[in-house]
Amino acid sequence: MPTFDAVLFDMDGVIVDSEDYWVDIEEQTIFPQVLETTVSADEITGMNYREIYDYLDEHYETTVEKSEFVDIYDEAAEDVYGEHAALMDGFQDIVADLRADGVDVALVSSAPHAWIDVVLERFDLDFDAVVSAEDVDAPGKPGPAIYEHAAERLGHRPSACVAVEDSENGVEAAVRAGADCVGYRNGAKKLDLSAADAVVSTPEALREQLFTRP
Repeated sequence: MPTFDAVLFDMDGVIVDSEDYWVDIEEQTIFPQVLETTVSADEITGMNYREIYDYLDEHYETTVEKSEFVDIYDEAAEDVYGEHAALMDGFQDIVADLRADGVDVALVSSAPHAWIDVVLERFDLDFDAVVSAEDVDAPGKPGPAIYEHAAERLGHRPSACVAVEDSENGVEAAVRAGADCVGYRNGAKKLDLSAADAVVSTPEALREQLFTRP
């Protein structure tokens, strides 16, 4: 039986395999439109897209206004979530089995609710809490506030929760909040997930990690 009260799943790169699509779109399409220099998507993986603009503008200087940048991302998101991204194999069963063991399940994402809603509807997903960076009046990942807020929404301490994250920023956010963290390698670029308590690379290994954690 699990010894934690809740599992907090990141969306991009965990629940759905969208991260590879985002990396390609950002590096090949979006960044060339908004920057005059080459930037790796690794730097911003896991961040909210509005904060991505702030980060890029501070470190590289953008060539478009924030409103145009947001529109570009929103248009790309329609294709990523509505057409391309696939659900993790066996995810529905993992959620059902966690709930059968009395464990709460939340989606915790830097994405806005409009993007999350596409995923929820397309794959008929239901969570005990759905938390977007839009819900938190504080810096997003790697800041801990989004995970602290998710735990509070569920009525648990962060230390009683396990987060599942695929990015360095996400892992840092979960760890800083005080949650245990399972790093999930999803086939995207090999990010440094060493700060997580454990790292897995398949749905089967994730299931084993969640259901056999001491």
